Amino acid sequence: MRKIILNLAVSLDGYIEGPNGEYDWCFADQDYGMTEFLNSTDAIFMGRKSYEMLMAAYPEMFAALKMYVFSDTLTHVEGNNEIITRDDFKQRVYEIRNQPGANIWLYGGADLVSAFIASGQINELLLSVHPTILGAGKPLFTDLKERTDLVLLGSEQFSSGLVQLRYTLKPKFDMEVFDL
Repeated sequence: MRKIILNLAVSLDGYIEGPNGEYDWCFADQDYGMTEFLNSTDAIFMGRKSYEMLMAAYPEMFAALKMYVFSDTLTHVEGNNEIITRDDFKQRVYEIRNQPGANIWLYGGADLVSAFIASGQINELLLSVHPTILGAGKPLFTDLKERTDLVLLGSEQFSSGLVQLRYTLKPKFDMEVFDL
């Protein structure tokens, strides 16, 4: 089964974009492991706003990845990319994860990330924590109704002050299945 890996930038105070939707606080002075990460993936899951932003700013940069856009409002995406609606979410994610291929990059947005966390569909979280406090903006985690415990898999510190944290979801155990 293919891994789904959330990989994105987050401010020290937990925002993925500034109060006006800006990303100018994200460091671009180094590779920060993106080349290696992109070489380990062949698909990307993203919401409509993320798709529209990437296609406007970097249309050729992600051409090698199959894009799955989660949206109930889009009617068309470029190339062989695919739209997945809310009604098809669980079934299509299951089918895609069980197809042959490399890892799948979960890019965003925040509502989509929360839906994947709530459904237990993320294998790893790779968070690039930038040493910036935005004070306001779009928080990474929204609308989560339950506590989600994580296990630290590793961390890496860069000369810029950026720290990458790699987590996995801590398994939840149903105590009723054990004969104690």
